[in-house]
Amino acid sequence: MTKWLLMLAFAMAALPIGPTKAVARGPTSEPTRPNIVLILADDLGYGDLASYGHWAIETPHLDRLAGQGVRLTSFYAASPLCSPSRASLLTGRMPYRTGIKSWIPKGQNVQLDPGELTLASLLKTAGYETAVIGKWHLNGGLDVVAHAQPDDHGFEYSFVLHAYALPHQRNPINFYRNGVPLGELDGYAAELVVSDAIGWLDDRRTTQAPFFLYLPFVEPHGTIASPASFLERYKRFTSGEPVPFPNGLPEPPDGLEARGPGEYYANISHLDDQIGRLMQHLDEAQMADDTIILVVSDNGPVTTDWRQWWETNLYGQTGGFRGRKGDLFEGGIRVPGIIRYPGTITPNSVSDVVVHGYDIMPTLLGLAGIPVPTDRAIDGIDVMPQILGKNDDPVRSLYWALPRPEGANYAMRRGPWKLLADRARYPIALYNLLDDPFEHNNKIHEKPALAKGMSLDLEAFFAAIEGTPLRSN
Repeated sequence: MTKWLLMLAFAMAALPIGPTKAVARGPTSEPTRPNIVLILADDLGYGDLASYGHWAIETPHLDRLAGQGVRLTSFYAASPLCSPSRASLLTGRMPYRTGIKSWIPKGQNVQLDPGELTLASLLKTAGYETAVIGKWHLNGGLDVVAHAQPDDHGFEYSFVLHAYALPHQRNPINFYRNGVPLGELDGYAAELVVSDAIGWLDDRRTTQAPFFLYLPFVEPHGTIASPASFLERYKRFTSGEPVPFPNGLPEPPDGLEARGPGEYYANISHLDDQIGRLMQHLDEAQMADDTIILVVSDNGPVTTDWRQWWETNLYGQTGGFRGRKGDLFEGGIRVPGIIRYPGTITPNSVSDVVVHGYDIMPTLLGLAGIPVPTDRAIDGIDVMPQILGKNDDPVRSLYWALPRPEGANYAMRRGPWKLLADRARYPIALYNLLDDPFEHNNKIHEKPALAKGMSLDLEAFFAAIEGTPLRSN
């Protein structure tokens, strides 16, 4: 990999920079690549923001961000669960190519292999300063020496926890800074993440290099905890005293009961408030005009279809789409997507271009003028020409998969058509999302030839992946 990265660095030195933003640096200044802030919410539903139609949750900062950029109506997470979605986001590859098929419990021997090329490693080679601050969840633990850690994947600085905040989002005890455990910290997870991000940005103010800041928040993943001022704002939706229970308990805690959606609403508003604090800092530091901000979610929300006791009091909204987190129906994979890039993206615009989670890496590389690796399969494409209306949205096949004991294990979308298949990859449902976005009318018996053709393509795609060694098993 080192040899490849050196070759890439020499090659990029001779390439034109591509789309740029100018920064005032005196008479000898030259155009530079844009800064990039990639914000990943955890379990945020398509309908959980005011700008996406929620009637009660106040998200003024994310709404303002959408008003300054483009709101995507057909952005899909790469998986309905967190770890595979994150692997795909950073590598541009379908999660099964990386071997990360499902979420990674603490201590499991699964990791994002150090041989993978990530968005961070490619940007770092091109001269970016890189940091990840938030949730990692791409190995069996931040204390596992045998597993690749953030610095092995191109992040020069890290302030991260593994999967979720322990014991919960207030005063977490499981953050690591650059591989060193920090013990109990004072504050709420989102506040800690943004404060650390602002500190990192301030520490690098004297440098001329562009930066890549990856902020994978833990909100609104359970167990949620939010400041009293936000709980007070939504107290009319809450019955009883908000008491967060610790994550990782072997059985339900005593007194567990449904208290209404107020605590969930408060958690999202608090997340929005902290993102607003970061946006204000970028404005005050005069960095906003030269910075791409992309906000997405790793998968769909936990709705009131609670399937585990620890999901109690999570009230995510899918915007009416069928399913929830863990499902390959639209509610499990279609999520919010907002991009702001001043001078490039028209403010207050809406795009229905279909974007997959594995498109993020090649799209951001394209905006930075950096070539996509050609020594491995990259499933994503640069979708910015389509979002900007310069090219038509290509008709291509998009794929999802998640091991499940029953129901749909595989999904494929081509144009308006979406196919679901079982564990044996046998087709079980076909929907026309243009006419039936809520997946009510199964057309598999009305369109047998289409279903068969799509299922053969799906079979060939996954057979090809399984025919090559996976990074992790």
